[in-house]
Amino acid sequence: MHRPLLFLDVDGPLNPYAAQPERRPDGYTTLRVPWNRGPSEEPRGLSSRLRPLRVWLNPDHGRALLRLGYELCWATTWMDDANRWIGPVLGLPELPFVDFGDALFRERPDGVHWKTVPLVDHADARPFAWVDDEQSPLDQEYVSAHHRGPGLLHHVDPRIGLREDDFRTLSRFARSLKDPAP
Repeated sequence: MHRPLLFLDVDGPLNPYAAQPERRPDGYTTLRVPWNRGPSEEPRGLSSRLRPLRVWLNPDHGRALLRLGYELCWATTWMDDANRWIGPVLGLPELPFVDFGDALFRERPDGVHWKTVPLVDHADARPFAWVDDEQSPLDQEYVSAHHRGPGLLHHVDPRIGLREDDFRTLSRFARSLKDPAP
């Protein structure tokens, strides 16, 4: 049996971008990422005039994530760039990622987050947990109605990022999916 998926957003859960901008949280390191991460992501030729993106990451999160019993998968606008910039700082191996394609940033008229449908499709009835800072009850309703397996949508405050309570919640969910011993 496959391990459950853990869909990881970067900005919010791993990078507490909404923390006080002048104060890096304890245990975090600062990474400076140039805006022109790729030709399709360059903001209309302005990258040379923009400051690099500041990203705060806690290197201890990589080990904690790997111990949870999930198959990790990036679920972020960084997509494969998370393997280049984020994973190495956290000590994570190269991870699969959800390619959001045309859904990227496309608002839905029903209020469901633009990531929700691609994540449900990617999971393909497999149990999953999704850590993000932009979920709403509409996303949970969609997952409950359209996903044939268990799904945990776990909101993380973008001012503080992942904390011990979050890791405990994710661990409990993964353990709840295991078959009881005979």
